[in-house]
Amino acid sequence: MAEKTCAACDYPLDETAIQVKIGGKTVEVCCEECAQKLKEAYDAATAPRKN
Repeated sequence: MAEKTCAACDYPLDETAIQVKIGGKTVEVCCEECAQKLKEAYDAATAPRKN
């Protein structure tokens, strides 16, 4: 069986994993810091570009 890892840092997840909804998908992360990093990265990637 494959081990689940944090979507942000690849740390192995245990029963304390946090589920976060990013771009309509639910992903699991190991901590609030990783949850915030993923949200910021998603926001930056989907923000309208200035020309």
